[in-house]
Amino acid sequence: MAKTTFPTVDKCTSIGREQHVVVADMDGTLLRGRSSFPYFALVAFEVGGILRLLFLLLATPLAGLLYYFVSESAGIQVLVFATFSGMRVSDIESVARAVLPKFYSSDLHPETWRVFSACGKRCVLTANPTIMVEAFLKDVLGADMVLGTDIATYKGRATGLVCKPGVLVGKNKADALVKAFGETQPDIGLGDRDTDTPFMSLCKEAFIVLPQPEVKPVTMDKLPKPIIFHDGRLVQKPTPLGALLTILWIPTGFLLACLRITAGALLPMPLVYYAFMALGVRVTIKGTPPPQAKKSIGQSGVLFICSHRTLLDPIFLSTALGRAIPAVTYSVSRISEIISPIKTVRLNRDRARDASMIKKLLEEGDLAICPEGTTCREPFLLRFSALFAELTDQLVPVAMVNRMSMFHGTTARGWKGMDPFYFFMNPSPAYEVTFLNKLPLELTCSSGKSSLEVANYIQSVIAATLSYECTSFTRKDKYRALAGNDGTVVEKPLLKANRVMGC
Repeated sequence: MAKTTFPTVDKCTSIGREQHVVVADMDGTLLRGRSSFPYFALVAFEVGGILRLLFLLLATPLAGLLYYFVSESAGIQVLVFATFSGMRVSDIESVARAVLPKFYSSDLHPETWRVFSACGKRCVLTANPTIMVEAFLKDVLGADMVLGTDIATYKGRATGLVCKPGVLVGKNKADALVKAFGETQPDIGLGDRDTDTPFMSLCKEAFIVLPQPEVKPVTMDKLPKPIIFHDGRLVQKPTPLGALLTILWIPTGFLLACLRITAGALLPMPLVYYAFMALGVRVTIKGTPPPQAKKSIGQSGVLFICSHRTLLDPIFLSTALGRAIPAVTYSVSRISEIISPIKTVRLNRDRARDASMIKKLLEEGDLAICPEGTTCREPFLLRFSALFAELTDQLVPVAMVNRMSMFHGTTARGWKGMDPFYFFMNPSPAYEVTFLNKLPLELTCSSGKSSLEVANYIQSVIAATLSYECTSFTRKDKYRALAGNDGTVVEKPLLKANRVMGC
């Protein structure tokens, strides 16, 4: 905390600040947490994997000693080197865009945000590498300017060193502020420690953010831009202890995941539910599913319309029903095709061909489909493709929810072949399958409803059941936000149509 006496941030009025310029520090000021380790750890794991995370963890004691007993700059330089050295710049930028905003936005300090968001021009002055924080600050918080530490690069890779004038702490922060604003004095300066005093003294008003671990973060609904799409494997922000536990758990977790996957793939489907329960996978079933269609008497199969959380949705639907339900999907990895216990068929995004294929599958029995076309982690439903509504009136909505404590079982940037492994690597993953009432005939296309009306109605019914929000976002929107492409998958040679998983 700064020794110079500044009033606390709760004394700063946020009314009438539309024409004012605010300059805020990040760790401990704009964010509640004063440590940047969790965010370096996220980059280390997402780009470099478990070995890079271990290297960062081993370097952390040295960084702490230097930070507290030598200089902040020296400690931060150790973290920068341990995290970034040798990484492709494009990979760092990808994680900063797709992974970090979710974690940063969950730690916003309410008082700082009240003042920061009220000002017309917003600047963030931070010791953190600019490449890590700029996407979040500008795209999510609407910052106009980000002044951070620049990392050195060579031929598209980070060297692990920082560019002159070095890490932005103390006098370097003040110099950066003067360089950016010239003789113009910013109206408000916000900081939380001694080394923020030089730049805060250059502002017309300055306020200190006191350490308050008990203060609650800004809720997501208060953000100017909601976080609907995000990527990355880690569910929780990694503290040093959390990072150590993750490293220690991964070998055991991978063996456990292999055991769970083997049980699901080899056992008869009526036994999979009990095998999962014995292996720590919780499956909760709600509602009453319809009876199996009888092909012998000419019954058409039921089409299960599922919300899409992971590629395992059709597997857990089958587990809940006690019988294998074929599914249609868009894209999966080859390894997922090999280990899948259920039959599915790939869609090719050719409307006529897909419609013909789905009709044939329904003639053979029940079928599952996830009309969102891709997964979403947050409490939102993406737009439902309306094609399914034109093909049958036997529609049963199914609300799918999963819970994970360590690893996400989906990715937009990484290797999808690891999705089922990461889900089952969680100590006690859970799925909740809720069967809703079969759609009344008067609400189907055969009664004059358009396919779009039917799709939107089912989307709203599932959303109401889950307390989710309906959106009009699509697969393309997700992949453009997270991976910088439209999610189009090059068609691969098909395996025999006997096994596949969702996407």
